[in-house]
Amino acid sequence: MIADQMIFSKKIESQSFEEDKTSEKPVRSIAKALSWRIVGTLDTLVVSYILTGKIALAASIASVDFITKLILYFFHERIWNKIKWGK
Repeated sequence: MIADQMIFSKKIESQSFEEDKTSEKPVRSIAKALSWRIVGTLDTLVVSYILTGKIALAASIASVDFITKLILYFFHERIWNKIKWGK
C-alpha cells in the first residue's frame, strides 16, 4: 500500500502547465550521454579485446567509440527532445 502511494502519487509542484511540459535541459542530456557511454565503452572494450586479444588495440577502439558515440547520442537526445510525439 505504501509502495503504491510512493509510485503512483505525484508531487504537486508550483509549475504551470507550460513550464511542466517543456523539455529537459541540455545538461541532463549530457549526463545521460556520459553515463550511457561509460556502459557502452566498457562493452566495446571487452568485445574488442575478445576479438583482437590486444588490450592496447581494444582500448584505442573503445576510446574512439566513446568520443564519437557521446557526441552522436547528445544530438540524438536533443532532436528527440524537440519531437512532441509521445509526450
